[in-house]
Amino acid sequence: MSDGSVLVTRRFRLSLEVVLKTLAVAACYYVAGRLGLFGRLTVEGVVVTPIWPPTGVAVAALLVYGVAVWPGIAVGSFLAIASLTTPQLSTLVTVAGNTLAPLCAYLMLRRAGFRVGISRLRDGLALVFLGGLGAMLISASAGVGLQVLTGRLDTAEFWSVWLAWWVGDAMGVLLVTPLLLVLVGATGPLRLRRWKEMLLLGLATLIVVPLAVLGELSLLFLVFPLLIWVALRFQLAGSMLCALFASVLTTFEASTQQGAFLNLSAIEVMTKLQAFNGATALTALLLSAMVAEQRATRRSVQNACRELAEVLEHLAAGETPPELSASHTAALRADDAAPATDSHRDV
Repeated sequence: MSDGSVLVTRRFRLSLEVVLKTLAVAACYYVAGRLGLFGRLTVEGVVVTPIWPPTGVAVAALLVYGVAVWPGIAVGSFLAIASLTTPQLSTLVTVAGNTLAPLCAYLMLRRAGFRVGISRLRDGLALVFLGGLGAMLISASAGVGLQVLTGRLDTAEFWSVWLAWWVGDAMGVLLVTPLLLVLVGATGPLRLRRWKEMLLLGLATLIVVPLAVLGELSLLFLVFPLLIWVALRFQLAGSMLCALFASVLTTFEASTQQGAFLNLSAIEVMTKLQAFNGATALTALLLSAMVAEQRATRRSVQNACRELAEVLEHLAAGETPPELSASHTAALRADDAAPATDSHRDV
């Protein structure tokens, strides 16, 4: 087989791989949209979702697969809208907003040096303020602005609907994106060594969260000690799973105005729900990132101390450390190969 044939075959495989990934992103976006609509609320006559999972799916897909899969986001968005209403020309504006927002989130995160492992506090802050709160201004403004321009929404009602739309899209990024990065292994392998503690935490979550959400005494604050425990012990994987479970359960209770949301107006329900979801996501994400960063720093210090101790042991025994010997040999070879005018440089 000639080099040209090999090149064509390789390009075909790469193109096919991109197409399959794009179709997978479109399918996941659509399914996530259908799931998100189960917790929809009505604000000023407009259907909004306190958590819009497709934005999290879109940002995670771009971070893992790259910008080439963006058509899958557009197709998935169009299918999700078509499942609710008959597509019109104005639908393209909403699709464009839903596509541009994750793309801008991806580009800003790359610009900020974001690491998909979310192993640093700056990664958590970047995901919150750039990927979530910042980029989702685009989709919210496009979607709600279209409602005003087409006469479906009064100008005086713009900000209340816009705020609900924006927070819903941002919550999708803050709650769903980290969890998907964990599932695809982008944040490192899951470790199940402390399975007994994991089982205990799982049981505590299944007891405490429904008690806090379903009770009429509004005990939502009980979720936060549990979140802190999970974040300190199991970092991103445990904390985001717990936060998502608490937010989903709270959203469903808010949609039926039961439990902690009993006898509240629609605006009060949305305000209380979004405040809880936002606090939950920020606590889980930022605390997990801080713990991961501190552990990475501690491992680096321990490794440095171990290497220093080995060097001191060799020096005390009158031996040349292997690392020092190798580096010294390499330096000598570099000096031998260097021009005569550079022979005075320090190694």
